[in-house]
Amino acid sequence: MKKLFVIIVLASLWITIGSCGTTKKQESVSKPIQKKIAHVEIETLIQDSTLNVRALEIDKKGIGSFALSNGQIGGIVKNPSELDTRLTFQLMHDSIVPNFRSLAVTNKAGFVLSIASPTLLYKINKDSLKLVYKETHPKAFYDAMDFWNDQEGIAIGDPTEDCMSIIITRDGGKTWTKLSCDNLPKAKEGEAAFAASDTNIAIVGDNTWVATGGKASRILYSHDKGKTWQVYNTPIIQGLETTGMYSIDFYDDKNGFAIGGDYTKPNDTLNNKIRTNDGGKTWQVVANGKGPGYRSCVQYVPNSNGKALVAVGFKGIDYSNDAGDSWTHLSDEGFYTIRFLNDSIAYAAGNGRISKLMFR
Repeated sequence: MKKLFVIIVLASLWITIGSCGTTKKQESVSKPIQKKIAHVEIETLIQDSTLNVRALEIDKKGIGSFALSNGQIGGIVKNPSELDTRLTFQLMHDSIVPNFRSLAVTNKAGFVLSIASPTLLYKINKDSLKLVYKETHPKAFYDAMDFWNDQEGIAIGDPTEDCMSIIITRDGGKTWTKLSCDNLPKAKEGEAAFAASDTNIAIVGDNTWVATGGKASRILYSHDKGKTWQVYNTPIIQGLETTGMYSIDFYDDKNGFAIGGDYTKPNDTLNNKIRTNDGGKTWQVVANGKGPGYRSCVQYVPNSNGKALVAVGFKGIDYSNDAGDSWTHLSDEGFYTIRFLNDSIAYAAGNGRISKLMFR
């Protein structure tokens, strides 16, 4: 009976996973919508004080999958009566309960990745769940994961040697290979990343940007799906273990935005928001000393011509209609991460809940 239940849950999660697509940047080709958001309405879908959700993906039908800090993976699916149903499955490796902070979906499978050591990366198919990567280095700590397409994916983590940890798959997630530090930029002292919202990686086509943070906060860039890498400096606040970029997003291959700060000083607004219009080579501080302080996730609003942004953190929700030059505080409701379904609806997750956000 237990085995049957697991298959039913995995099959249900497949409903969630199988239609999500392979890349976040699949914008509508329609004319960008130039509308200004005035407020946000929040509908709680799941509320549970035991939840800590930093990994969330939403498909085009508004059906979501999530991974939790308590080792559970789950989905919100429609049952025959059209009610939202939460399905979860508990994962354990021997006696270890994995803390999942990263989640990725393709048209073929879903993937969940844990922080800390041992690192555990699972692949989820329609009727199976398999551990496809394990790392036992005592410094192992993975922060984010994404895919270029159904076959090729990437996950990034803190340094275990003298470079950031990067693992890549080229066979649909069956096997993962850790890149040698000989082929990566050397990390600076105290440079790492934050597993705050699963948005340390941005992908547009073959282009990949990785945001680091801590005592040094830089951009690792690859134009060829992780085969070669360059590194770019940023002016974001850095110098302490708690400072730097926490989240990055790109609207196209030129225009990108990153946000962060210092989570121990969440109201500080200096040098915590930066923007690029040359593909990440150079960055400029925007809205300095104003707008949101520390935020853990930023995302472009679809169909906004790269002008509209929403940032979330445990201090609330903020919106910009001018590429980050000015901001409107929409809500004090706190979330860790957010994903857009379209230009008016998003889903957000955080401490104790997953919610639907409707922007008006």
